[in-house]
Amino acid sequence: MYDGSSTEALVAILRTEVAGLVPGDRLPSSRDLIARHGVGPVTVSRAIALLAAEGVVVTRPGSGTYVATRRPARADEAADTSWQAVALAGRDLGVDADDADGTEGSSTPLPGGAIALSGGYLHENLQPTRALGAALARAARRPDAWHRAPAAGLAPLRAIFARQVGGGAGPEDVLVTGGGQGALSLLFRAIAAPGSPVLVESPTYPGALAAARAAGLRPVPLPVDEDGIRPELLADAFAMTGARLLYCQPTFQNPTGTVLAPERRRQLVDVTRAAGAFLIEDDFARHLGHGHPVPRPLAADDRDGTVVHLTSLTKPASPSLRIGAVVARGPVMRRLQAMRRVDDFFIARPLQEAAVELLSTPAWDRHLRALSAALRDRCAVLADALARELPGWTPARVPAGGLHLWLRLPPGLADTAVAEAARAQGVAVDPGRRYFPAEPPGAHLRLGFAAAAEPGDLPDAARRLAAAVRSLG
Repeated sequence: MYDGSSTEALVAILRTEVAGLVPGDRLPSSRDLIARHGVGPVTVSRAIALLAAEGVVVTRPGSGTYVATRRPARADEAADTSWQAVALAGRDLGVDADDADGTEGSSTPLPGGAIALSGGYLHENLQPTRALGAALARAARRPDAWHRAPAAGLAPLRAIFARQVGGGAGPEDVLVTGGGQGALSLLFRAIAAPGSPVLVESPTYPGALAAARAAGLRPVPLPVDEDGIRPELLADAFAMTGARLLYCQPTFQNPTGTVLAPERRRQLVDVTRAAGAFLIEDDFARHLGHGHPVPRPLAADDRDGTVVHLTSLTKPASPSLRIGAVVARGPVMRRLQAMRRVDDFFIARPLQEAAVELLSTPAWDRHLRALSAALRDRCAVLADALARELPGWTPARVPAGGLHLWLRLPPGLADTAVAEAARAQGVAVDPGRRYFPAEPPGAHLRLGFAAAAEPGDLPDAARRLAAAVRSLG
């Protein structure tokens, strides 16, 4: 097992020792380092590899490890990259790489002792780490593990995704993708021309808004109620905007947790079909239910190719299992396959093989059952804690699936101010405004119950959040 703390400690020690040596001096042997510092050979190997990658040392097989030649510090001024602003003019992606609000969770590390109610992934304690490791090990032993993968993806993996959708979908209708976010970017670029409108739920997943804007599209909001998108508003929106694309999350919608009502599911597809448009069904949360039956995908009952289905393994498994799939029929699939050959040729085969191994074992089903129970319990714990600590904030609905609670704040409170005050109290939350494609109708927060280390952290997080609100006066 990787012991990051031991490796980092040894790297720090060796870096200090190297500072007192001159280029060409030989470092102690691996055997000496193991004995001197009481660490294992893997830790020593990793520490040396890290130092070599930094250019601090060089390794000579059969000879040893030596202090590298130090590069002289530059005496001139810092490089001037201001010219790039002119060269890049005219192509604004609408996304700032330093702005965490454009993505699903900030990359900024939380301060020590903070509790995460932000972000969109499972805490490591909820991930099937052992099953993932075993799957990757088995995949690595396959004789063809490092061969080139087919452009559409491995046939067994495509067959698994097709069975999950049902409705007669076959492996030929599946394109394996590098996770859901990459698939969204591919779909927006493939289906709609730059400058075109795309209809989206309001609120919706901010990563979809970012991908649409990066593709040059204009998100047009469709308000949702407790049953999801209203079909009559959808028909009006198609007529008014001329849009040929609808993006929605019919099952455990992010951020509201809404499930599209049964009577609206067919209507949504019919209205989209009548408009001569495509419907991107983002089914990211199919494996994040809390124990209740999950509706069939919209794609399962679509025979005309209106619905383009998107799914991913990152949410129910691990953020680093960047494997997803698009299920589509007709010319749109041929266009997606052509773009695959332009964008990245294929998805790394070892990761696909690992996904096949993971999804084909009883361990995956056991994980999903355990995850369902854990998410249901965590959701209830957080909802109960909010009812005690912030009774005016009780969510309109306790979702039957997903990773979040969606709350509308009382009048007079701003979401960003609450989020900043909460962070000062040691709890991270997601301000609601970034989930809206246009002006938000009010202040909201999204509170996650899957990113905290333990369920017992959630009541403490609610108390800290209440203290944050009191600090705002």
